[in-house]
Amino acid sequence: MSSPTPPLLQYFKFGHLPDHLKAVSAPFADLANQLVEGLPPGPELTVALRKLLESKDAAVRAALPTEDGDQS
Repeated sequence: MSSPTPPLLQYFKFGHLPDHLKAVSAPFADLANQLVEGLPPGPELTVALRKLLESKDAAVRAALPTEDGDQS
């Protein structure tokens, strides 16, 4: 019997993003899924996913154009 999917995994979906942001986001989704598959459920897994999500969000923001129109 497998464990339920952690709700945090929904925030790693990247299909809605433009291609250049998919390329940034996809490795984080892959790692999140590896963690869920390889680690037992519990508070430490939740913390790991939350911190990975924070990192993914920062990386995607870094790939967005700045106010002056330049790509970071």
